[in-house]
Amino acid sequence: MKVLILGGTGVISSQISQQLLAAGHEVTVFNRGSKSLPDAGQYEWIVGSKADGETFQRQMAGRRFDAVIDMISFNEPDARLTVETFRGRVPQLIFCSTGAAYKRPFRTTPVKEEAEALFDDPAFPYAYDKARMELYLQSRIREENLAVTIIRPSLTYGVGGANLGVLRQNYNIVHRIRQGLPLVMFGDGRLPWSFTFAPDLAKAFVGAVGNERTYGQAYHATSEENRVWDDLYGEWGQILGAEPVIVHLPTDLLLKADPDLFAHLHYEKSYAGLFDNAKIKRDIPDFQISLTLRDGLRMMLDWYEAEGHTLDEGKMRLEDELTAIHSRWSREMEELELS
Repeated sequence: MKVLILGGTGVISSQISQQLLAAGHEVTVFNRGSKSLPDAGQYEWIVGSKADGETFQRQMAGRRFDAVIDMISFNEPDARLTVETFRGRVPQLIFCSTGAAYKRPFRTTPVKEEAEALFDDPAFPYAYDKARMELYLQSRIREENLAVTIIRPSLTYGVGGANLGVLRQNYNIVHRIRQGLPLVMFGDGRLPWSFTFAPDLAKAFVGAVGNERTYGQAYHATSEENRVWDDLYGEWGQILGAEPVIVHLPTDLLLKADPDLFAHLHYEKSYAGLFDNAKIKRDIPDFQISLTLRDGLRMMLDWYEAEGHTLDEGKMRLEDELTAIHSRWSREMEELELS
């Protein structure tokens, strides 16, 4: 099949591109042209930006594809442009949404798609805008019977990503564990979560292409390994051969320390992240999780060391300051207890 990926070189979309190619599809990638892919010559490349809607529509005029996978729509106007550009010319549109688009607290645990409402608090724009995008797409499904498939990843890590850890600091975690420096964890670290890796998630998108069972449907696609948040750093310690020093801080205090950096903890990750994959396995039988948390972190470490990653000095200072505050507070509590 001829598949167009809007994006195609990101953490998740690069895995989708490669898996589509391996499955024998003819793949066209549309993006700004700032990144490449392995075996780049096997793809058709279109350089552009959806931010310039008129130019985007001219570039796509007359083009025929069997499916379009949109990885770069983050709100209703983005999705509307994709729908209006390809309506009537492409049999299937597949959109990447997010598990953050579910309203918290959940109604079900593990989460079931059909039982949940969508996020409705504009205070967390990422989740709110994705939810609004989905509401628009669902209206097109109802009113036009448009063949739209929506995939909702939860927290997903992968090569090229900069979102690992509480501070989204990536390589800093490895450095701090090796140096015996403390790491900040939100809450008590015991909240259940399923950590997913991009090579597994990509199977959901590839399995949806041309799959009529997925038309008009929304799915989450996550790991099924039941872990808690402390395990993220504990597994790093096992891989590196050093026990991590984990400092637990309340989420509301972290939010006050840096509202932009820690909003994802307050609005999304303060609730258990366990998802029921029964629906996607029913319609996409090839969706099977193969990477454990340790497997995925080893993959990340291989990437860090192969590319010689550097530290995020700003986040290093912030983590030092936060753990120092915790240390002072702990001493004061001990003194209060002794008095």
